[in-house]
Amino acid sequence: MDKLHTNCPLCSSHSTSILVGYERAYLLRCNNCSFVFSNQIPSDKELEAYYSDEYELTSFFSPITAKRYGELLDSFEHLRQTNNLLDIGVGNGFFAEIALQRGWNVYGTELTDETLVHAAQKGINMSKGKLENLDFEANSFDVVVCIEVIEHVSFPRSFVAEIHALLRKGGVVYLTTPNFNSLSRRRLKSHYDVINFPNHLSYFTVKTLSKLLTSNGFVKQSITTTGMSRTRRKTSLGKSNQAFVSETSDDEILRHRIEKNWMLRSLKRVINGFLSLFRLGDSIKATFIKQ
Repeated sequence: MDKLHTNCPLCSSHSTSILVGYERAYLLRCNNCSFVFSNQIPSDKELEAYYSDEYELTSFFSPITAKRYGELLDSFEHLRQTNNLLDIGVGNGFFAEIALQRGWNVYGTELTDETLVHAAQKGINMSKGKLENLDFEANSFDVVVCIEVIEHVSFPRSFVAEIHALLRKGGVVYLTTPNFNSLSRRRLKSHYDVINFPNHLSYFTVKTLSKLLTSNGFVKQSITTTGMSRTRRKTSLGKSNQAFVSETSDDEILRHRIEKNWMLRSLKRVINGFLSLFRLGDSIKATFIKQ
């Protein structure tokens, strides 16, 4: 049987409530800080088995995503001191590969042998296992990147503390994670396929992610919520089985249309501005600086 949380993994409060309607994912909400998390804690073996069986590395790398990664790396240029960048949960290695091409010393982590080998073949210095079990030198990184990773963690406070220890003073951590307060989740409720045990274990909002980082020695540089996925809406409702990341997904087709049309790009900026202002976008994107 899986272990259970005895208190909130963000604020340590013992006052929690079952999130009605989300019982299949074992979700609780903290009555003190409002953090939503899975009460069950899968073992390392269970997680490795799940990711080995359920996760398929895509060979499709959108040129639009490559462009966004380039823009993100542009924002890190002024941070080069150690020239070391850590990508936690490398996955297909697309981001790390671009960082390598730009001259960063790129280190990566993963949980499964398949992803480890795949990324290592690209020249990334790979380590297998959870961050707290790996032997990285303290204060040795300019940048730590966690793209769609922190939602997979049962103990986010210790995870962020490890990141803080690895970053030099003034270094940054960049995180993306699904937004539990998104308009999509509010509309789809428990049908939203982001709600998925044991894949996702921690469910953040702007408020709870900010609390996690600022209470662990970071100061906020920026935080936004953007995007609404047509693909995920259809797959959540069982109206499509399209891969979330693919050349023919509804999202990718729409992205290409927007990139080619200045009016659509302008409309996208307006919509994302609204979604971020009211914290309703599907994805939280945040940058925090180590104090």
